[in-house]
Amino acid sequence: MKVDLFDFELPQELIALRPVRPRDAARLLVARGDASLEDRGVLDLPGLLEPGDLLVFNDTRVIPAQLEGRRGEAKIGATLHKRIDLRRWQAFIRNAKRLREGDTIAFGGDVEAVAEQRHADGSFTLGFAGDEPVEVMLERAGRMPLPPYIAGKRTTDERDREDYQTMFAREDGAVAAPTAALHFTPRLIEALEARGVKRETLTLHVGAGTFLPVKAEDTDDHAMHAEFGRIEADTAKRLNAAREAGGRLIAVGTTSLRLLESAADADGVIQPFAADTDIFITPGYRFRAADGLMTNFHLPKSTLMMLVSALMGRERMMTVYAHAIAERYRFYSYGDSSLLIP
Repeated sequence: MKVDLFDFELPQELIALRPVRPRDAARLLVARGDASLEDRGVLDLPGLLEPGDLLVFNDTRVIPAQLEGRRGEAKIGATLHKRIDLRRWQAFIRNAKRLREGDTIAFGGDVEAVAEQRHADGSFTLGFAGDEPVEVMLERAGRMPLPPYIAGKRTTDERDREDYQTMFAREDGAVAAPTAALHFTPRLIEALEARGVKRETLTLHVGAGTFLPVKAEDTDDHAMHAEFGRIEADTAKRLNAAREAGGRLIAVGTTSLRLLESAADADGVIQPFAADTDIFITPGYRFRAADGLMTNFHLPKSTLMMLVSALMGRERMMTVYAHAIAERYRFYSYGDSSLLIP
């Protein structure tokens, strides 16, 4: 499909630069099949779901993966993208023309890394020096990797270390937050439990590739970056049991949905999973595991806009987004949310 089919005009003032407080005070646009759109709030979620439904959260934790350093006199920026092993990460590099294989980058705080290998997409493998855990080094030298549409408008600060982390975060490894879950609070979870809505967590370490624009003119020519995901055997068993009992699996965020679909077999049975996934969901895809999605509003011509269009239909999503813009919903990572039930 032509990428331009997923384009729309977004007023810049609708890009949220900070989340609302409290988190669960965000707005929620509800779209069910062809039914009329509903302007609700995130706190209304329990009443919008049925007892026995199951929310699927991503428990990945965002690490301070944005680094600024020097190779000699040259300024080098690095955004860690994907862990290779205990000491090596694949990273997108700013000012990569000044970096060669074998060069050492000094990031400050006694943190150094060697540019071991340049990849075809322009990224590098960085090998971090020393014996100290890389995660500890990043806490000292790194910044939270806010999306470009926020970082380009203001500086990252200490508030982001809390704001850009979900209440479920426990598995270090993401360089972008599963932002749909940013809206959840203990009181919302308590209300969902009282309603009889279940929840499970899985892990998908979101990479910086999620922010990359689709440069191809046709979706067939776009290559997705791989991300590591894991669903434990016991978790898969409970997910399948919930569906067999008549409950719906509602993915909280596109990352949870992508991992569910990666782990489901041809019959829709979710299997244990521990591998990379580069699944690219576009209109025409047959969903096997997810029955609905709670997600924030996405960038035009992005792979995530294509995903929600696959779930709901492209024309339907264009109507949803036109309504969100007209009603002044807040967009992107720190913005409002939507509940999409095909």
